[in-house]
Amino acid sequence: MRAADAADAGDGAEAARGAEAARGADGRGGAEGQDGLAGADGRAAAGDRAGPRAAAEAARGAPAPTGHGPRAAAGHVPGQRARGTGGPPSEEVRTPGGRPQVQRCSVRGQVLDALRTALVDGDLVPGEVYSAPVLAEHFGVSATPVREAMQQLAGEGAVEVVPNRGFRVVRRSDRELAELAEVRSLLEVPVVLHLARTLSAARWVELRPLAEATTVAASRADLAGYAVADRAFHRAVLALSGNQQLVRTADELHRRAQWPVPGGPPAGRRAGLLADAAEHAALLDALTVRDLAVVESLMREHFRGAGT
Repeated sequence: MRAADAADAGDGAEAARGAEAARGADGRGGAEGQDGLAGADGRAAAGDRAGPRAAAEAARGAPAPTGHGPRAAAGHVPGQRARGTGGPPSEEVRTPGGRPQVQRCSVRGQVLDALRTALVDGDLVPGEVYSAPVLAEHFGVSATPVREAMQQLAGEGAVEVVPNRGFRVVRRSDRELAELAEVRSLLEVPVVLHLARTLSAARWVELRPLAEATTVAASRADLAGYAVADRAFHRAVLALSGNQQLVRTADELHRRAQWPVPGGPPAGRRAGLLADAAEHAALLDALTVRDLAVVESLMREHFRGAGT
């Protein structure tokens, strides 16, 4: 019996040592797994902080296609292209100058922003056809996010699908721009007049920096930069109503109105933008003193401007 007890004790000690070893291995494995997850989360967070600026800059840096031959019909995008576009679309791709084109997170959204910027700048030429694979190579991504972005632009009326070829940039007519201006006026003027009657002067002073931002962009003749600053100003004005549906609807109409008229950006771009920016400052002056007649006149004239 004593021998059996000794054997049992030995087996128990051996089992305890085995269990302890297993717990140690599990602890190391769990710690390593947590470290791996933390590293992945950190890398994902770093990717999330990358905005669409790089993609927009890439679009603005690409010269517009010229000619109407087979290369244009196929969606040729001349100018610098990224090296290493054959790699996975999730990797960061840099231009020869070293700037990142499209970051790993929200690729579709960045491509959409870049294409919208190119529309405003006139780099995507009305009447030309662009293929998703060629644009994808230019941005350094796969064709899927480009097609998705183009499909959204088609839904917004900026481009139209050309079967087996790609997407054609829609030519904007004067009538279409006039209709957009009329709808914007019907939406925004009554709201701003109501705000003029009810808000204090201090609320309008808070919007001065946004008006000044449009002047800065206008002085540089930066059409894409002005489009962003212009929409930010109008959104801020309408946001004072507290109606987010109104803000979103008006902003979408505003975006469509900013696409270039037939023939590309108008001559005298800088002078036109400066005049438009000056109307923002004048509108705030009238709102501050509650001059309703001037507020209404300025807004209606503002909407009659070319794409602003």
